[in-house]
Amino acid sequence: MLNIKRVGVIGAGTMGNGIAQVFAQKGFEVQLVDMAAPALDRARTSIEQSLEKFVEKSKLTRDERDATLSRLTTGTSVDALASTDYIVEAIVEHEDTKRALFSRLDALTRPHVILSSNTSSISITTLGAATKRPDKVLGMHFMNPVPLMSLVELIRGQATSAESMLTAAELCMELGKTGIEAADYPGFIANRILMPMINEAIFALMEGVGTPEAIDAVMKLGMNHPMGPLTLADFIGLDVCLAIMNVLHDGLGDPKYRPCPLLRRMVAAGQLGKKSGRGFYEYQ
Repeated sequence: MLNIKRVGVIGAGTMGNGIAQVFAQKGFEVQLVDMAAPALDRARTSIEQSLEKFVEKSKLTRDERDATLSRLTTGTSVDALASTDYIVEAIVEHEDTKRALFSRLDALTRPHVILSSNTSSISITTLGAATKRPDKVLGMHFMNPVPLMSLVELIRGQATSAESMLTAAELCMELGKTGIEAADYPGFIANRILMPMINEAIFALMEGVGTPEAIDAVMKLGMNHPMGPLTLADFIGLDVCLAIMNVLHDGLGDPKYRPCPLLRRMVAAGQLGKKSGRGFYEYQ
């Protein structure tokens, strides 16, 4: 843990740029990598806007904001990660793509470097098996929005060592986060519970039990949820929700995890939520 100074983050989407931001804020040198240069431009803009909000709320000084940005470097090649001390992968939720990346990172980085994944549902054991260091592969599942949410699920694969898990837990503390360990089962803890609730809300909508507004209002006012399940699904991305439900359904083999047909239709239509401008609600 004491030797971790330079962190590599792969994937400049919503989660990746949030992860890069929190590491940079806490004094780590961060290399953010994405194959798409426009995604890196959007990520830097998003990070700048997020930091500015902290400044406006007096949670960060302008000097601290500038120092944070100075610790952030971006690039389109994973080769830049060869000298990093710790890796967090936050790319698309696709098992084969992640396995290919972990195999490449295994060959690229130094043997002692921990390779972690921000996956929300894919098996850490499977990712570790794509490397020659499965003892140093673990899950580090941040919550969205990363700069504000304190939870990090730490997932131990079949071969993950106690030393690697301890390092990840200490790293969470350094970031001001709370690491909670979960076993390597489909969906882990958070999405094993959250996604079936969202899926059931979509079934309720499809069956005409209530409007999106009514379903969300019941969960907010009656269950004290800060955000209704359909609004939350829009923020997560309906394609991500579908991918996680498929992992739960395939991995656990229980029909109760069957993705709602309405969810499948909306994803097929490109109605992915906030990022596409339309999901259960419309966005500018």
